[in-house]
Amino acid sequence: MSFTSRRSFLSTAARSAAAVTAGSFLVIESAESQTTAAAKSSTDQVLDQFVESYMKAMNSPGLTLGTANRAETVRVTSYGFSNPGRKLAVQPDMLFHIGSITKSFVALVLLQLHEEGKLDLHKPVLDYLPWLPIVTTYGPVSAHDLLTHSSGLPNPLQLIPSDPSTRYRQAWKPGERFYYCNMGFDILGNLIEVLDGRTWPAALKARILDPLGMSATAPVITNGIRPRTTESWVPYFEDRPYPRMGRLAAAANLQLDNAAGSIASTPGNMTLYVQMLLNRGQGAKAKIVSPDSFAQMSKPWIKAAEFGPNASYGYGIAVETVDGHTVLRHTGGMASFMSALYLDLDAGAGAFSSINAQQGYRPTPVSQYAVQLMAASTAGKAAPKAPEISDPTVIKNGADYAGTYSSADGKTIEIAGDNSLAAVINGQRIALQRTSGDHFTAVDPQLSRFLFVFGRAKSEAANKPEAEKKQQPPVVELVHGNGWYTNSRYTGPKDFTVPPEYAALTGTYLAAGGFEGSQAEIFVIKGQLCADGETFLERIGEYEFRPTDDAPNPERVEFHFIATGKARLMKWSGADLFRFEGE
Repeated sequence: MSFTSRRSFLSTAARSAAAVTAGSFLVIESAESQTTAAAKSSTDQVLDQFVESYMKAMNSPGLTLGTANRAETVRVTSYGFSNPGRKLAVQPDMLFHIGSITKSFVALVLLQLHEEGKLDLHKPVLDYLPWLPIVTTYGPVSAHDLLTHSSGLPNPLQLIPSDPSTRYRQAWKPGERFYYCNMGFDILGNLIEVLDGRTWPAALKARILDPLGMSATAPVITNGIRPRTTESWVPYFEDRPYPRMGRLAAAANLQLDNAAGSIASTPGNMTLYVQMLLNRGQGAKAKIVSPDSFAQMSKPWIKAAEFGPNASYGYGIAVETVDGHTVLRHTGGMASFMSALYLDLDAGAGAFSSINAQQGYRPTPVSQYAVQLMAASTAGKAAPKAPEISDPTVIKNGADYAGTYSSADGKTIEIAGDNSLAAVINGQRIALQRTSGDHFTAVDPQLSRFLFVFGRAKSEAANKPEAEKKQQPPVVELVHGNGWYTNSRYTGPKDFTVPPEYAALTGTYLAAGGFEGSQAEIFVIKGQLCADGETFLERIGEYEFRPTDDAPNPERVEFHFIATGKARLMKWSGADLFRFEGE
């Protein structure tokens, strides 16, 4: 569960493109590409082979890709289908929602305003926007703090809560920690409007899109752009984890003006953006920001483990050193699109890719491999090895989880496997897929509603020799839905006191909207409230809680309108979820 996070139309360019099919795999070269389908380079062929394997392994309906170097667009290509059932191809001129890659555009506009003397990046944002519903107990929040996700504020998608009295509160001093915050960029969109005198979409168009010639790009997602947008897809079941080859359903239309992720673009237009970034703020026809401002944007201001163990975050973009080269990258997750931007500043190569489905992953390997192939080709080196495509059914440490788990009421779950994993329940063997870490999903429809969440013994690494510190503690417990199970290695308590008022808080809560996190199931596990069997909640008030992970966590969970023994409303960081009485 994540609350911190949520047709074929042909243009002139698409008509002049050539389509190549290899079995059921469809590749369309845009007229913007340097190459044609009939005269592909060996690098193009290697990349296409990888994309085909990747899309089939990841169950991707369609994918769009644009690559560029400092001087020009190299290739604009689309793969697969806008509508697989109707065999309608993704065309290179179709719009894809780029999601959080929008944040780098926000950073550039603010750096322009800084250059113009209109913005002090370190001045409290409340001085510019005194109406903001935030409380800065641990210290003033600046544009710098918001651009680097280091404000200490929570991560609701929308800034304006339904309850006018709601105030978002910090959990630590600004600058101390990286914590991804979409709301921070919604604030920055409002800041741009105040300082520029135009709305965020109008300022974006005038300051970046028009100067770069990104004429096909929409600064805001509206019903009006739907005819130009590829059809997109979401998991058929919105209330449960998605298995790799799960069923998909057509996505409803979305309208979004939030500066955290409001842009829809084509791969060709995104190559113009890539060229500008590779040239450190200089577009083909106009300067977007000065070299000094670009240096601020691309500076690794704060460690950002969410983007990788060696990654940091600049202004609206992740920064990393890979093989001695400076890499800028970001991903974007939308209701029914997933995107990845990847640039090697030293090699002078960049790529943007996007898939038209929300399945929990970003196509980062596609963008990254495209850049690696371009860099190798330019340097006259052999093509690098393709990235390994993850297989969620291969569990190399499956032995960690194997064993018998029992609950207090006598139920048992047998976990079997070595390089794979399966749950054996009532004699039935059900395959499991890894979603992340010690979390797994079942392919069986009766058990797929909730993750299988394994827990390990508390680490005592500080008292162990160095060699043993690297070993993970043993797996000792399992949570599935409202069930808690332990194995023979578990040594902790098994009896817990449950506050009687918790009974009114358990149940199913629903929210409107197409983003992940629109449903939550609240259980009591080990004496604590737990959302969907994976997010434990710590009590901090009478009916107020916060997640126990990422402690101190800035998110807040509140329960309201308790009537006839049931809470009717749950607010998760300001978002409303209402009790739902299903069968």
